[in-house]
Amino acid sequence: MTLAIIKPDAFGSGKAGKVLAVLDEAGFAIRGARVLRLGRAAAEAFYVVHRERPFFGSLVEFMTSGPCMALALDHERAVPYLREVIGATDPAEAAPGTVRALYAESKERNAIHGSDSDENARRELGFFFGEVDLISTG
Repeated sequence: MTLAIIKPDAFGSGKAGKVLAVLDEAGFAIRGARVLRLGRAAAEAFYVVHRERPFFGSLVEFMTSGPCMALALDHERAVPYLREVIGATDPAEAAPGTVRALYAESKERNAIHGSDSDENARRELGFFFGEVDLISTG
């Protein structure tokens, strides 16, 4: 299982349904979904791994700028496959048909977040969802 976040740019511009359609077409099963607006403390805590990077402040500002949708997605190879489906961080470098090629505005406003490792997926899923919030596969 992995985490995706439809970010404020895509959610606010009415593209969440289109992003969900791409994920569904790719074969992901949604095991949890939550619409929320991150506060500053939550955004800083979630992106703490980037705290020392120069883009941290603007990332926190962006992620707190409007509602987003957190998704728990299931697939046989959830983490690497989601990374393929969403495309490169920079939409100019994203493969055609990927979420970012279709719906991202820029490298910073890139429509969707996807966990980058199994370890981060577990941590990130736990940030947004409790065990009771997720639909089991069995």
